[in-house]
Amino acid sequence: MLKHIAIDELQPGMFVNQVVEQSGTLRMRSKGLVKTQSAIDALKAKGIRVVEIDTDKSTMPAPRKAESKPEKSAIKSKPLSHSEALNKANDLYTQAISIQGSFINELKSGAGRDLTPVVDLSQSIIDSVFDNQDALSCLTMIKDADSYLLEHSINCSILMSMFASHLGYDRDTIEQACLGALLMDVGMSSLPEELRYSTQSLSGSDWELIKTHVDIGVELVEQCGDISDLALSIIAQHHERNDGSGYPKALKKDDITLFAKMAAIIDSYDAMISKRSHQESIAPAAALKRLVKQPALDQELVNQFVQCVGVHPVGSLVRLKSGKLGIVSQAGKTDLLSPVVMTFYSTNSGHYNEIKRLDLSKSDDEIVSGVRPDDFGIDLPKFFREVFIHQVP
Repeated sequence: MLKHIAIDELQPGMFVNQVVEQSGTLRMRSKGLVKTQSAIDALKAKGIRVVEIDTDKSTMPAPRKAESKPEKSAIKSKPLSHSEALNKANDLYTQAISIQGSFINELKSGAGRDLTPVVDLSQSIIDSVFDNQDALSCLTMIKDADSYLLEHSINCSILMSMFASHLGYDRDTIEQACLGALLMDVGMSSLPEELRYSTQSLSGSDWELIKTHVDIGVELVEQCGDISDLALSIIAQHHERNDGSGYPKALKKDDITLFAKMAAIIDSYDAMISKRSHQESIAPAAALKRLVKQPALDQELVNQFVQCVGVHPVGSLVRLKSGKLGIVSQAGKTDLLSPVVMTFYSTNSGHYNEIKRLDLSKSDDEIVSGVRPDDFGIDLPKFFREVFIHQVP
């Protein structure tokens, strides 16, 4: 049964069929099961006033009529501390790696035909981005060279969710874009490992084989069932470039979809800040500078992406004038060059220190440069998961 309700009556567990009334000119196409309060808050923030729910598809009873006895008001949950938010985000990220890994293995064996696990995963990622973007974006910086392919797909989906949200897209569009980013490199799993993990320069024939991962990915995903054209365009076109230098079809400018152009930026950025078998990583700030110098990418979107992640992205490792190293935990509210950092290491003594929160907008200290963990022999994944997220203020 379909029923119109005010946005304030919407609760987790209800199935939204369509938006009935909203303010503003942005078209909203949100549809689906509402899983969290943060998703409802995001709808409110977009100006949605009235929605139509399908009580048959909802997993909880429809709201009671006005004359019914009102239910006890729910106790508002206490906001998570930074440490709790990081732990929650880390749990999701670990689960995401497992789900994505299982899906890839099923595809390789020819058994994978169900997109449901990765669709649910993409929705959980979006919920987490809406709920606490800083906590989840931290995880995109904690790199493990041995898990590049899996981590890259998760990181790209997180970054796509952040980017599309920054640009003001509705929930339904963000879900499609996130799913496309999550699946855009599935074709790589079908290529020989010695080719994917080669430390040598690829021959011409090897490079042509690498390029086939795009068409393979499209074919694999299309066999898995219903998927939107938007998500498919990301898989098919994320290696195309504005000047026609990309592949597999050498498309140019307007022949490439907007979301594929966004995916190209995200894909390039995460690849540059990741240590891989054939290349060293670079600091996030340096990667952003390189993006700005690549005319083959859509530079208007590049500028928007820099605004989205910040000059010193959350989760990146920075060196301060005082000689301390810190992890950026929150973008600067008034000055992008003065974020909040969690200091934990002294380059002067070469020792780890007590983790302390430092708001650079209220300090004489300042960022000298972005750095790589390898520059100081720091095993950042191990330190982050075994120490940092448990001790951070």
